Amino acid sequence: MSELPLVMLKILAMFLVMAIGWFARWKGYLSGNIGQTMSRLLVDLIFPALVFTQLLKTVSPAVIRAGWYVPLLGVVAMLIAEAVAFGIMPFFCGKDKKNTAVFLVAMPNWIYLPLPIVQGLFGAAGVRDILLYNVGFQFALWSIGIWTLRPAAPDIKSFKILLLNPGLLATAGGILLALIWPAAADLAADRPNAVFSFSLPAAALFQALDMLGSLTIPLSLLITGVQLGGLDLSDYLPSRKLVGVLVGRLILAPLVTVMVVQGLASMGVVISEVPRLTGYLIAAMPVAISCSIVTERFFGDTALAAKSIFYSTLLSVVTVPAFYFVVRYLNL
Repeated sequence: MSELPLVMLKILAMFLVMAIGWFARWKGYLSGNIGQTMSRLLVDLIFPALVFTQLLKTVSPAVIRAGWYVPLLGVVAMLIAEAVAFGIMPFFCGKDKKNTAVFLVAMPNWIYLPLPIVQGLFGAAGVRDILLYNVGFQFALWSIGIWTLRPAAPDIKSFKILLLNPGLLATAGGILLALIWPAAADLAADRPNAVFSFSLPAAALFQALDMLGSLTIPLSLLITGVQLGGLDLSDYLPSRKLVGVLVGRLILAPLVTVMVVQGLASMGVVISEVPRLTGYLIAAMPVAISCSIVTERFFGDTALAAKSIFYSTLLSVVTVPAFYFVVRYLNL
């Protein structure tokens, strides 16, 4: 399957789940209070379970040796997008109300949307690089990203909150356990022989975390739909701030990323083809679907996050294939 049908299929599936959430809010099946409660549960428990088990399944000493620099590229990609957002957002919103907008521009959908695309384009090498990028983005999300979203100035208390954040702890724990105890990946992957190699309670615990983490994507999409369902009809009209998020996320962030990579290449720092093109695709992705639950949890502008996810995902049907075509045509 070519990249365009892959993108369209993934986006359509996401929209359908969001539409169900919107319908549930419209019919009164789910209230706004339930959405807030589920957002906290997702950020503090379900999403960290996904991060932990996913890293446990995919990180190994061999993978780290082969692509040790790729997680760093994920952090750099996030910092490039954040720098772009800080540069343009004063033109789209007040200086004291740009935290959420900057956060949304900085956080692309770095795994769930590009994963099937790179798998179709580059096979196992693309999947490996996506998962390595995920390591960098997870650290960036739970440290720099949350720090950006929180309006308070950095202090000892905010350092403590960031260091004890469940998502960051899950990221560090998953990587360390995968490297120290590689056989644990058998438990996380639900391989039958693992139950006989380890104790039954340990196998049950890992598989329970895996089941819990698998709820992240559908629940995130449902909650985004619920948040959209709580808006007035006039709220769906694109605001100046929303336009800034869309321009930064879908156009400027990927363009600046290409410029930075090409600048490094001119200085002799050349990134291999698969991780380079995978990074370009991630940089062009719409706003991450988890952003709305993160903004809900950390007191950001959740309405802006929900609308940004909706509009950026819709527009990405055109922008992502077009961007990738230009990159390949110019051999960047």
